[in-house]
Amino acid sequence: MTTEVLAAPIASKTSRRINSAFWLALPAVLLVVVFLIVPYLNIVLMSFRTPSTTAPYGPGFTVANYYRAITDSFYFAVLLRTLIVTFTVTLVCFLLGFPVAYHLARMTSKWRTFFYALVLAPLLVSAVIRSFGWMIILSNSGLINSILRDFGLITRPLPLMYNEFGVIVGLVHVNIPFMILPLLAALQGIGPSLEEAAHSLGAKRMTVLRRIVLPLAMPGIQSGAILVFVMATGSYVTPILLGGSRVQLMTPMVVQQLSDAFLWPFGSALAIVLAAIGGLVIFAWARPTQKLINRMGRR
Repeated sequence: MTTEVLAAPIASKTSRRINSAFWLALPAVLLVVVFLIVPYLNIVLMSFRTPSTTAPYGPGFTVANYYRAITDSFYFAVLLRTLIVTFTVTLVCFLLGFPVAYHLARMTSKWRTFFYALVLAPLLVSAVIRSFGWMIILSNSGLINSILRDFGLITRPLPLMYNEFGVIVGLVHVNIPFMILPLLAALQGIGPSLEEAAHSLGAKRMTVLRRIVLPLAMPGIQSGAILVFVMATGSYVTPILLGGSRVQLMTPMVVQQLSDAFLWPFGSALAIVLAAIGGLVIFAWARPTQKLINRMGRR
């Protein structure tokens, strides 16, 4: 009897906690379902519909959209170019962002807040305005070509825009804060005393960086690379403005199929293929890096 009397209040408290947790989580769950799961299910369903010239899709279902998206050499080339560009953007963001993040993590002067604000400053300007700024700098009559021409270093303008180079430059500028911030958080968790101890034992700077800093900063590297890769893969404005019609990437191609060609089922199939390939790439990157993170955590 005593056990039952004691168990009743405990069960009542547990039930109230479960109900409270349910009602607290319900708005977030509804938000995810309405604005994420339902649209994705709609895209998946749309990708299996037949095309139509008078409506978004015709009657019946088919897998021809996926067959065309996977087997057509043109769209395969677009997908391959998209992956090459996004891999390059991710790598460049890491190579440029790591020294900046490391310097900010070790900085102790009063200017640290100012430089931190400089890192966040690009996020205050839209991607459209930043892309137009790069158009002014990279165009044939832009700042770089004008300076080189005035100094007599070139006779004809350098092709800095409407190619992969211009797209990569613009995407790096747009996405590099998303590489620096996770790296900064990871590097701030690495005590300077570890590096000082390694130096006192005779390790050189590059050895300390390779054997201590980089492995311990792997959580930030993993997160930053995934963020930059995903955002670069889904970029639309920057490839359109800096690449034009000469650089065909998958996201602008999907929009073209939806809005210009009015092929909603095929455009949805292209979007699903791009999302699936991106998911596989992220999984292939996250799995070995997570093993490395777990190994470092056990040491």
